[in-house]
Formats: sequence, C-alpha cells, structure tokens
Amino acid sequence: MLRSLDIRDILIIERLELDFGPGLNVLTGETGAGKSILLDCLGFVLGWRGRAELVRLGADQGEVTAVFELPGSHPARAVLDEAGIPVSDELILRRVNARDGRKTAWINDRRASGDVLRQVSASLVELHGQQDDGGLLNERGHRALLDLFAGHDDLLAASRSAWKARAAAARKLEAARVALAAVKDEEDFLRHAVGELDKLDPKPGEEAELDSQRRLMQGAAKIREDVARAFSALGPEGAEGAMRDADRWLQGAADRAEGRLDAPLEALERALLELGEAAQGVEEALEALDFDPHALEACEERLFAIRALARKHGVLADELGTFADGLREKLAALDAGEEGIGALEAALSQAGAEYDKAAAALSKARSEAAGKLDAAMAGELAPLKMERAVFETRISDGEPGAEGSDTVRFTVATNPGAPAGPLNKIASGGELSRFLLALKVVLARGADTLTLIFDEIDRGVGGATADAVGRRLARLAEGAQVLVVTHSPQVAARGATHFRVAKSVSDGMTTSEVRALAEAERTDEIARMISGAEVTEAARAAAQDLLKG
Repeated sequence: MLRSLDIRDILIIERLELDFGPGLNVLTGETGAGKSILLDCLGFVLGWRGRAELVRLGADQGEVTAVFELPGSHPARAVLDEAGIPVSDELILRRVNARDGRKTAWINDRRASGDVLRQVSASLVELHGQQDDGGLLNERGHRALLDLFAGHDDLLAASRSAWKARAAAARKLEAARVALAAVKDEEDFLRHAVGELDKLDPKPGEEAELDSQRRLMQGAAKIREDVARAFSALGPEGAEGAMRDADRWLQGAADRAEGRLDAPLEALERALLELGEAAQGVEEALEALDFDPHALEACEERLFAIRALARKHGVLADELGTFADGLREKLAALDAGEEGIGALEAALSQAGAEYDKAAAALSKARSEAAGKLDAAMAGELAPLKMERAVFETRISDGEPGAEGSDTVRFTVATNPGAPAGPLNKIASGGELSRFLLALKVVLARGADTLTLIFDEIDRGVGGATADAVGRRLARLAEGAQVLVVTHSPQVAARGATHFRVAKSVSDGMTTSEVRALAEAERTDEIARMISGAEVTEAARAAAQDLLKG
C-alpha cells in the first residue's frame, strides 16, 4: 500500500506531502489544477517513462519520495533480495532529477538502477486509464489474465512441468544424435587406434621399466667384464684361497702361540664369512648381466613402440591404457548408438504425449473459464450502460509453450451485429474506460498486493453510469488500495480519503497544492463538482445525498 508521497520542486509543485489511506482514495479539482502532475510525480519515483523536464523553474533539482507498506508475502521482496537491497516492512523509494537531466534513484537508501526500480514498481502499482498499457489492452497478456481469473494454478504447473520434461528429453536426444554423428565420423580411426592399443597392450609404469632394462643391457658387456674379474679375485684362486691358506697356517701354529692367535683367527673367520657373502652377491650380479643380445633388441622395439604410440595420440606413455579405455567407450557408444537413439526417441515421444495431455487439460479449463469470464463481464457491463455490448474471450491454437498451446484474445462488439475486434480498436474513449473498469473488477483476484490507479477512467459518463463506476471502484477498494483521479461527483462520493487539487498564482509564480478534505469540506467540493463555480444549496443537498451512499 502507498502510504505517503513527498514531492519537492517538481513542475509547479514547490513542496507537497500527502498521506494516503487504505481503500478508495479520490483526487478531484478543476481542469488544469494539476491532478495529472501528481501521477507524473508518482510515475517518476516509480521509474516510469514520462516528461523529460520535471524540475520546477528556478530549482536546482526536483525530488520525489514514496513510502510503501510491504507485507511479508509481497512479491517486491523477492526482487529486492535478488538485487541485494535490505528488506523490511517499509519500502522507501526516492528519485532525484537534476537540472541537467540526470536522474538518480534510491531504494531503502541504496542506489538502484532503473531496471531494478521498474521491477520493484511493477509489483507495487498498476495504472489504468484511457491510454491503459497495463496488460488489459495488450493481447500478449490476455492468456495470463484468463488464467488468473480461472485460478487453475495446478493445471499451469502441470503444463510447465510437462513442457520442461519434454524440452529436457529433446535436448538429450539431440545431444545423443550429435555425439553419435561425431563418433561415426571417426569410426575408422577409432577401430584402427583401438586395434593398435589392444595389440600392444601397454601397462602403467612399463615404459620406465623397459628404459631401465635397456640402459642396463646396453652397458652390460663392460660391466660384466669388470664383475667377472672381481669374482675371480674373490674366489678360491684369489682372496678366498689366500685367506684359507692363512687360516690353515695359523691354526697349525695356534697350539704353540699361548692364545696369542685366538683373536686373529676369530677375525679371520668373520672375514671369510663376509667374503663369502660378497662373492655370492657378485656371482648373482654376474648371472644377471648374462643376457641374450636378442633380448636387448626386443626390449628396444617395445620401448620405442610404446613411445611412438604415446606421441601419436598426444598422451603420456603411462596414460595409454586410460586413453584406450576412452576410445573403447566411444566405440561401445557407436555400436549401441542406434539402440540408444531409439530409446531416447521413445522417451521424447512419451514426454510429448504427457505435455499434449497437460496442454489439452489446460485448454479445456480455459474454454470453461472463458465462458464464465464472458458471463461475468456481461453482468458488469449492464450497470455501466453497455448492456448491448458483447465481450468475448476467443481461444485459438498457438505455438506450444510452457503454459500450453492456446492464444487468447479479448474482443468486443459495441452493438449487436457489429464486427468484434480488439478493445482499443472497437471501443470509443468512454466505452473503453468502462470496459477496462469492468475487466479490472472481474479480474481483481490477486490485486491485494497492488495499488491500483485509475486516471479519469470515468470520463464521458455521468448519472447512473457514473454511480455504477463509483460502486465498482469502491468494490475494488475493498481488497486493494485504489487511487482515482475523477471529475465525477458520484465517484468522488465513494472515496474513503478525498484530496482536492488546486492551482494558485503568487508573485507571478504558479503552484499546485493538494489538501486532504474533512467531511464538511467534501460536501462543498462534491457540490462544486455538481453545480460548477457557484455552489448552491441544492448542490450541497445533492452532495450530502451522494455521500450518504
């Protein structure tokens, strides 16, 4: 709900503070007093397109501040959350227009872009008038309005879900087809590459092992010669024989050495053991170095083959096995491709059937709702002195989408036998206003979060018709805040809060003032609207009758 509006130095308004109430707020005043300027100011702070020059003559800048109450479930909260703007039960919009044309906006004291401001304002205020563009005259929004009237949210949710599933199935099928086509293009390469890799069957770590074996065998001839000499030097003809001779000689002399040879003999025994182990190790090394020259050739051939295959495919030698697995998976996908495509085609067909079923249920519900909407409109048009007019909701086949495959258009025929057509092409100005009001009354579901503004929607009507307009505006205001700019006393009398707009000239400067009226003042204002400049007692009496309802 719009709680207050503070205007400073905008057009012919120097300073104005307005506090609005719930229900029906009416603004009255003589023609040219500045009622439309209020709407310009409100539109400016909401980010709507409007006049380019707004700053009051002589001022450096103009400023408008609007304060809204924001209940916990209000849709504006989601917009604010996404924009990172603090949210509370009070929403303050402020916008400044500098003399050089620059415009700056704040939401809850945070700088805000024009896009964010317009997104927030779209959930706060809805304007209706003879140049209405809030959706009632826009055919692209008629389907959503019919769905709002019908209230079949469950059917809409089912259609959206089925459309999403259908789209997902279509994407999977297309991706599979693209993947299969790509695999088919490289089928010859895949089969040849997998054959090569399977034949070679490289193992992780094998390249390093083969390289080590190759280096060892390449130097084995020279190494073996030195190792053989060492083995001969350690053996019975070398160190071992000499040490055993020494041991035998010392053993023979030990009995006569009075124990002096015991320690040397023990050391010699240990040395012989260590020498034996060394000789055994050298012998084993000598046997390992004993290789077949053909083994070196075979080792080099396999090492070079592994390295060549790795270079060919641009991978490390140890990654050849994993690379081969990937190629095999592609081949498996190719071999099973047609079967997989068939399964995906069946899934898409099933998803399409589910969507068609959901869309058909939605179409049926829309057709039933269209009849109810047309009947409700007929009931609203009669009191508005348009009982001869025919409102018809036409449903035709359209492009399938998330919300079904129907195209919805609201058409009217103002006289029996006359061709039906779009609202804004068939109805005259006064008729259009009444059509829009009737539609808004019938489609009022969900308007409780909006402030509805009607700009002279009662223009061109009077008497009982104006009274009917006032009653319908009052009915709308039972569930939502309504602001109406009016020249009709029958409408003004229905207001819960009444503002009078007046224009004055002081020191050659024209200013516009707006003041909330007390009950006694309302009588005089409505009497003025009835009789004109000279307010008569008869006009006052008529005004009192209107105020009594």
